[in-house]
Amino acid sequence: MEPTHGPRSTIRRHPERAVPDEVKEILAAGLVAHVGFCEDGQPFVIPMSYHYSPTRPNRLYLHGSRDSRLMRLLASGAAVSIAVTLVDGLVYSRTAFNHSMNYQSVVCFGRARVVEDEVEQRRHFEEMTARYFPGRTLGKDYAPATAQQLAATLLVEVEIEEWSAKARRGGPRGPYDDDPDARGSAGLVPLEPPRT
Repeated sequence: MEPTHGPRSTIRRHPERAVPDEVKEILAAGLVAHVGFCEDGQPFVIPMSYHYSPTRPNRLYLHGSRDSRLMRLLASGAAVSIAVTLVDGLVYSRTAFNHSMNYQSVVCFGRARVVEDEVEQRRHFEEMTARYFPGRTLGKDYAPATAQQLAATLLVEVEIEEWSAKARRGGPRGPYDDDPDARGSAGLVPLEPPRT
């Protein structure tokens, strides 16, 4: 079952930028997930590598040290928010207010469970390595994790309950940006497209 759109994932600012059909593509292309959580009333956001596959659309995988505060909290089933952003370009305008950036982003809400099965752990770690380093082969290009390394690492599967995707595309949209006689300059600095 795929995640839904609900009150937590409703886009309120620029709802016309919603791109719900692109959520899986964005998650599959991203490299960094910013993981938000709250502990004892204090909010935290931690950037992490992650694994996502459109074949399991409502699951996202995170891993870290068993001694990590974040991993222990995730293992407890606490609520978590995850954001992934791809920056496509920088937009400059003839007015300070209208400078912007082109981006694609996803925000997810869910809860995690610990992946205990060693075969499943190894499969997810191998898939994650292949996603970040296409073409590298386990056993040829790198050695498998040892039992001791696996024991020191906690892998969690986040079940995504709600998600939303948003994107900004195009050039500058300031009030003078289309006027060639206006003072200043306007344009777009494209950034290298994300790896897909």
